[in-house]
Amino acid sequence: MANDFRLLVFALDGRRFALPLSIVERAEPAVAVAPLPKAPDGVLGLINWRGRMLAVYDCRSRFGLAARDPLLSDRFILARTRNRMVVLAVDAVEGIVACPADKITPSGGDLPQFPYVGGVAMLADGTVVIHDIDTFLSQDQEAVLAAALAEAGAE
Repeated sequence: MANDFRLLVFALDGRRFALPLSIVERAEPAVAVAPLPKAPDGVLGLINWRGRMLAVYDCRSRFGLAARDPLLSDRFILARTRNRMVVLAVDAVEGIVACPADKITPSGGDLPQFPYVGGVAMLADGTVVIHDIDTFLSQDQEAVLAAALAEAGAE
C-alpha cells in the first residue's frame, strides 16, 4: 500500500475521471457561480469560498461533453494548480481510491488531442482518466484568467 497512488474519482455524464489526491483540498456541494467578466473559455465564473474568490472550471466543456443546467446533486472539487486554488464543477464525487503505481500509465504525449490528461489508471472496477488541472487552461487563457481575476478584485 506504500507504493499506491491515491486518487479522487469523480464523474461527468457517467464517465469516470480522477485527480491526484495530493492536489485536492476538498469536495463540496455545488453553489451558485457568479459571472467573471472577461474570463477565458473553460471558466464558468467565481465562487466565494471562506472569503476567497475562486475560479470555477467547466470540466464538461474541457472533456467535450454537452453543457447542461446545474443540478442540486452537482459537486465542486477544490484543488490546487501551480498558480492558484481552483474549483472543478463535476456531476458527482465517487470517492478516494488507492491504485498501485504499476497500474497507472502516464499520458506521455500519447494523447496530443487531450493535453489535460495526465494518465490512465486501471482500477479494480474499471479505468479512469487522470485529469491534469495544470494544463486545463493554455498559457494565454491562464493570463486572461489572471487579468480577469485581478480586475474583479479576486486575486
